[in-house]
Amino acid sequence: MSVQPETMRGPVTIWDRPIRLFHWSLVASVATAGVTGFLLPPNWLNLHLIAGVTLAGLLLFRLVWGFSGSTFSRFSSFLFSARTVIEYGRAQLRGTARHYTGHNPLGAAMIFALLFTLAALVISGAIVLGGAEKQGPLRALISFSTGNLARELHEIAAYGLLGLIVAHVSGVILESRRTGENLPRTMVTGLKQASPSELRVPAQPFVASVMAAILGMMVALPLLFLWRIEPAGVPQAALDPAYATDCGDCHNAFHPSLLMRATWAAIMAGLDDHFGEDATLKDEVTAKLAAYLDANAAENWDTRAANVFRTMGGSEPLRITATPYWVRRHGGVDPAVFKFEKVGTKSNCEACHGDARLGLFTPQAINIPKE
Repeated sequence: MSVQPETMRGPVTIWDRPIRLFHWSLVASVATAGVTGFLLPPNWLNLHLIAGVTLAGLLLFRLVWGFSGSTFSRFSSFLFSARTVIEYGRAQLRGTARHYTGHNPLGAAMIFALLFTLAALVISGAIVLGGAEKQGPLRALISFSTGNLARELHEIAAYGLLGLIVAHVSGVILESRRTGENLPRTMVTGLKQASPSELRVPAQPFVASVMAAILGMMVALPLLFLWRIEPAGVPQAALDPAYATDCGDCHNAFHPSLLMRATWAAIMAGLDDHFGEDATLKDEVTAKLAAYLDANAAENWDTRAANVFRTMGGSEPLRITATPYWVRRHGGVDPAVFKFEKVGTKSNCEACHGDARLGLFTPQAINIPKE
């Protein structure tokens, strides 16, 4: 008896084009996020953020396509129980594992693990950005302490992702050898040996568009609303002109949020011996500056700089460049940089930090001058 055409196996498009574009876009975004997060200096944060936002968009797309894509793109095609995954793993060890046209149980478990880890990275990254860096739509809701805690979780998730990637690539190589199928190539061409009858469900692009529009509005509208709220505990204006002039005539006028209220009071009370010099001002000027510094000291701000200088004192608490935090953060800077004509001294924060006068000291604003 002849074989019916619908049961014949041959090259069939198993992975539809959207899922293939998703896969390789995800690879590029994860690689960019990894390089900028692990290898490049902090002032590459903007590129890291672009990769993160791209990842968030890709994950939202995958969520939609998991319910509206073609057969093997749908979650229902590779949603296996834990028992099935374990039994398949044992069968793999025995060499008796059955062949799956789409994701096998172990591969499916890996896909879900990758997606959940990537989601954790995106969410924790948004919290870090809002709390620790005071940027992004969550900046008005997240405190520095919460953002700093999320940074640790973000790093743990990043290392976890690296482990999953190694396991995923290893699994692809081993499965390619076991089945004789070049799995990376199938994710480029979409073709695998299968029966046309296995493609039971066609993609539904219209449904996907509607779902994407609804999901996009559900995510975008609240974020846009939050973005309009001013962040709490963040300086919103440049230095007071009188302070910048009276103190800046002799040296860099540090942002008030870099020192505690008591430290500023001690500095203002000892202007007659200000680091070996007489910096005495008129009484009314001294009183005005002291009030400004008191109102804008570290206790009143929730920026990174305010928090770290508030918690890390030094043997010379009046000298900012002698605090442990300053020394640690600048330990990798060539001492010769501080002698450059455009820098001149360790206290010249504005030479390298474009937003020093705002008290922000964001990574993107770091630009070390060249001689």
